[in-house]
Amino acid sequence: MGISSLGVGSSILTQDVLDQLRSADDAKFVTPVELEIANEGDKKAALEIIDANMTNLIDSISAIKSHGLFGERSTSVNGSSVSVNAAANTDIQEFTLDVQNLATKQIEESGAFSAGSETIAGGAGSMNLNIDGEDFTIDYDATTTLDDLKKSINDIAGDKVDATIVQINSGEFRLFVSSVDTGTTQDITMSDNSGNLSDSRLTGGMSVIQAGIDANFTFNGQAITRTSNSVDDLIVGLNITLQEVGSSTVGIEQNRDNILEKVNSFVDKYNATMTELNTMTKSSTDSDTRGIFSNESTMKSMKRTLEDMISNIGGGVGSMMDYGFDMDRQGTLSLDEKVFTEQLDADPRNVEAFLAGGTFTNTDGSTVTLDGAFNELATKVEEYTKYNATLDRFGDGIRDNLQSLEDRKQSAIERLDSKYEILKKQYAAYDSMISQYNSVSAMFTNLANAERANA
Repeated sequence: MGISSLGVGSSILTQDVLDQLRSADDAKFVTPVELEIANEGDKKAALEIIDANMTNLIDSISAIKSHGLFGERSTSVNGSSVSVNAAANTDIQEFTLDVQNLATKQIEESGAFSAGSETIAGGAGSMNLNIDGEDFTIDYDATTTLDDLKKSINDIAGDKVDATIVQINSGEFRLFVSSVDTGTTQDITMSDNSGNLSDSRLTGGMSVIQAGIDANFTFNGQAITRTSNSVDDLIVGLNITLQEVGSSTVGIEQNRDNILEKVNSFVDKYNATMTELNTMTKSSTDSDTRGIFSNESTMKSMKRTLEDMISNIGGGVGSMMDYGFDMDRQGTLSLDEKVFTEQLDADPRNVEAFLAGGTFTNTDGSTVTLDGAFNELATKVEEYTKYNATLDRFGDGIRDNLQSLEDRKQSAIERLDSKYEILKKQYAAYDSMISQYNSVSAMFTNLANAERANA
């Protein structure tokens, strides 16, 4: 009879047996490393979230520690006679502007021509165009048309005048010349240098359509005259555009909306960062709620730093709470805009000094130079966010661990590959031997059966 004991006989040492053995070895040597890799990968992804939040936080801090934020100005205009733009750090103030008349351009027109193609001269020569005390020489010849003259004026004196041809009626064309600028100095004269113009339609025949006059207005009742409707030399930092006759009240204020926007952005970014850190460092016996960094001292230390920094800054002249900041028991930061605005109303320079740095004036009149609360915050946060700082080094550690684990996994796989390649060859050899033994056994069995039948 054939050999039938477990593990003996042809086709007993099969690939399925090898696969089962390999699976058991994978579970013992490879799977634990894969779980460690997955955990480190989760840490890497979580760190990217923390890093992004910390970057947003330092950006929001940087926006507030900039003195430019507190120097920004907004304007309010009650009335439609003017528009006003204010540069940074313009004096905060209120005033009235009463516009009596706007500045106008000088506009003159020539006598009538039958067409734009009509020639203007009987021979070669030149004419002189004078505006605002500046002379321009315009050449002509017997072929020069009114259209040609218009083009020459624009080409040669285009920075000071605009020339155009207008058809008034059928067969009536006139040259219009207007000053680019406004004011009484923009008087336009045209004269013939050579005496070869056909007639005086371009010289003595020019008539004033609109006289250039200066703008007249009052500033807080004081009479002011300017040659232009764009006034940038009345108050340093202000560009005033006169728009129409009438009175307007103008207010120049600190841009509170932008300041509040930046401060509220900081509060939001701080809370978003703390929410992530609270979740990721949470300790728990339940693996579903335990944070990925629950055992990481680096992350816990950073969380404590962020929690403590709000109450530990101020340069010795107050605290963030004096300016409307507050933190509840859960560590959520908030801003009372009313308190913050009241501080700005009371002393905007002190608020700027406290938050961004500078000279702070105490109630007794003494002064102290402050680094600024948000400069202090930036220093603390940048200990983690700057290049090659704590978060960079922490991330390097995770990446090193991942590489080491990948190497361990690859090494374990290669060892098992080698082991099972050898086993495969051994099983094939054993299977061949067992097959031979089974063949011999079958032969003896057949002989025995034959002898038994012949007996």
